[in-house]
Amino acid sequence: MQRKHFLRGAAALLAVTAGLPAARAQAAPWPTRPLRMLVNFPAGGSPDIVARAVAKPLSEALGQPVAIDNRAGAGGILGADAAAKSAPDGYTWLLSSGSALSIVPLINNKMPFDPNRDLVPVAGGARLELFLVSRADLPFTNFAEFLRHARANPGRLTYGTPGNGTSPHIAGEMMKSQAGVFTVHIPYRGSGQVLQDLLGGRLDYSFDPGVAFQHIKSGKLRLLAVGSAKRSPLFPDTPTLDELGLKGFDAGTTHGFWAPAGTPAAMIERMNTEINRTLVMPEVVAAIRGLGAEPHVLSPAGFGKVIADDRARYAVIVKERKISQD
Repeated sequence: MQRKHFLRGAAALLAVTAGLPAARAQAAPWPTRPLRMLVNFPAGGSPDIVARAVAKPLSEALGQPVAIDNRAGAGGILGADAAAKSAPDGYTWLLSSGSALSIVPLINNKMPFDPNRDLVPVAGGARLELFLVSRADLPFTNFAEFLRHARANPGRLTYGTPGNGTSPHIAGEMMKSQAGVFTVHIPYRGSGQVLQDLLGGRLDYSFDPGVAFQHIKSGKLRLLAVGSAKRSPLFPDTPTLDELGLKGFDAGTTHGFWAPAGTPAAMIERMNTEINRTLVMPEVVAAIRGLGAEPHVLSPAGFGKVIADDRARYAVIVKERKISQD
């Protein structure tokens, strides 16, 4: 009997000690090396500005550098695909434009990854609004005059966007549909390039995600309207398109943070907590509001719902206008 008790005790001790390395591995500190933050648009655009505003205080909170890696192209697909195919080890994260994961999957039937399966929501970042901006040398000074000019010159005005399927593109199609005008869409790889050609006179107007404000204030560009449900506190005298007759016009999307599917839940929760802490810091709030946007503090589930709701809303205009990424 004593021998049986001894053997059982020895077996139990072996089982406990055998499990110790695994337990220690699960409890290993994280992070222990630099993190990579993929951004699926070029430097200077609104996703890049949000990512860089958050990266510094996030790095301080985590005790490791957070390196920004811009992977632009295909309306945000290239950067998102790189994130989706990265190891789910907590060292690769994605800051994506809202449109890349709410609109682009609606218009591209050859997505190289499944946004619902291969990426998981981590945290919100900024709720972006859009601003209808034109060159200052064109023969109109307000939205009503813009419409008259566009209707009198069908196909003559051009507007630039960061790419097919981005929120500025969808906003442009929404406006054309509701206002009954025909203008020509010119897709680029990022909003910084759109701004350059707008200032250079190679484009006529754009739905700006907040990178053109200094040129509006200097008079080089003209702000015609706000493309959201409410006026911007930065330009309180500028009416919304809804006020100007395009009822229900709202082109807002949320830039936010994602992880490769399979990333441990504890790491996602930690990142959500730390990102949300940065989003209320004065310097981060100032950077985001400098885009005419607002910080968007959300749980992982709450962020996922925002993207799903935006996707359902934009599906209507995508179907109506037969928009594709080709």
